[in-house]
Amino acid sequence: MVKKDLDVVKGVDLERYMGRWYEIASIPSFFVPKSGVDTRATYTLNQDGTVHVLNETWSDGKRVAIEGTAYKADPKSDEAKLKVKFYVPPFLPIIPVVGNYWVLYLDNDYQYALIGEPTRKYLWILCRKTQLEDEIYEMLVQKARNEGYDPSKLRKTPQSNHPPEGGPQDKGTWWLKSLIGK
Repeated sequence: MVKKDLDVVKGVDLERYMGRWYEIASIPSFFVPKSGVDTRATYTLNQDGTVHVLNETWSDGKRVAIEGTAYKADPKSDEAKLKVKFYVPPFLPIIPVVGNYWVLYLDNDYQYALIGEPTRKYLWILCRKTQLEDEIYEMLVQKARNEGYDPSKLRKTPQSNHPPEGGPQDKGTWWLKSLIGK
């Protein structure tokens, strides 16, 4: 039975949350290359209180990146419900796309997190390191199940012990391919 509302973390310290997070697993989406590895997000707090978002993955040896901005969905709430705005397509970013980024679980040391959104179509398990202990991974999967997600849809993201920095960049051909299902 699906719960009506997702339980969302309250009182997240955005400054502590900033930095690099590695994608350990996710429910695959059309806006990330299917062949992506070493996927990560880097968050930087802007002076106006919004968050600069840099999402990166490597596909066929090329860096794929998109930048956006996250902000509190309701500035008066202490719930960790954010909106994230990106502009697409990556090669001519003119169309704004806004999605939900809800922190469903965050450990006390800000080392791993479960991120979801209200439709339950998308889910991410994130960690400050490229690898996450199996027992913690299973605990996060169980939390996702308790929130009404289907964990069988989760796919682990290949992460190397020494993730790449920079490299040749894909200018958006993966995005066009994703639209036609390739």
